[in-house]
Amino acid sequence: MDIKDFNFSTSLTPTDRYMLGEIADMMGTPDGAFNIRKNGQGLVRESSQNIEIRQKTDKPGIDIIIKPYTKAEKVHIPVIITDTGVEEVVYNDFFIGEGADVDIVAGCGIHNCGDQNSQHDGIHAFHIGKNARVKYTEKHIGAGDGNGKRIMNPTTVVNMEEGSYCEMDMVQIKGVDSTLRKTEANLGANAKIYILERLMTHGKQEARTEMVVNLNGEGSSAQIISRTVGKDDSVQVFFPNAVGNNACHAHVQCDSIIMDNAKISSVPAISANHPDAQVIHEAAIGKINSDQLIKLETFGMTEEEAEEVIIQGFLK
Repeated sequence: MDIKDFNFSTSLTPTDRYMLGEIADMMGTPDGAFNIRKNGQGLVRESSQNIEIRQKTDKPGIDIIIKPYTKAEKVHIPVIITDTGVEEVVYNDFFIGEGADVDIVAGCGIHNCGDQNSQHDGIHAFHIGKNARVKYTEKHIGAGDGNGKRIMNPTTVVNMEEGSYCEMDMVQIKGVDSTLRKTEANLGANAKIYILERLMTHGKQEARTEMVVNLNGEGSSAQIISRTVGKDDSVQVFFPNAVGNNACHAHVQCDSIIMDNAKISSVPAISANHPDAQVIHEAAIGKINSDQLIKLETFGMTEEEAEEVIIQGFLK
């Protein structure tokens, strides 16, 4: 759709607008560059003076080119699937120029009311230039009352040049039946990455995370935090690995709340291939603290309400 013909209120259904609000905080046409993909096709795209979005010619997806020293700009690239039976693999590449400082808002929402599975596999590659800073937000949700599954398999590869910084907030809090989440980061000298994964499963949902951070440059650092909640009969497996290949520092922290008949496995790994690599990991899985429940119940909450307050605070 040509941007001149696009109107947020009239070009999108109420379901479209709800999903975009949930995954990308888009309550209207955003300022700056954006690309909306719907049901396996590009819906509308707009570049800005400093951020160009190009359609790939060899496979599905886009290239996002951010000029050097671009400051205080955002780019939105959400994906929504509202038809049953849609299965797609999309390749997005981000080229962030030297000294840029930008926010990238992605995410996928699947609203499946049919009997067939709907699936989105997003392959994202980041090329972050020297001294550039990137904040990346990725939210995944599923909705709809059909019998078809909602499946999302994101793969993220981050290559960071000297002195760059990347902050990643990766969220999946409802409605996704199956997910395999893969992340790989390669850090140059004095590069820093902060990864926060927040995830909740319920019913018979399954979630598996595989994450490798290679600290290749001298002075590089990484902080990896996973906070998850498993309910009902859901299953979670988390495999983070921080690899110190130079004088560096990394910290891996995995905290999970387990409820009902859920199963959670957290297997943090650390590797040091240099005598000045400092790599630490810690992991904890447990049920909700009964003292916290009792305290909230004294304020008039039911046990279910108190549990929800604790879970929401834990996943913030």
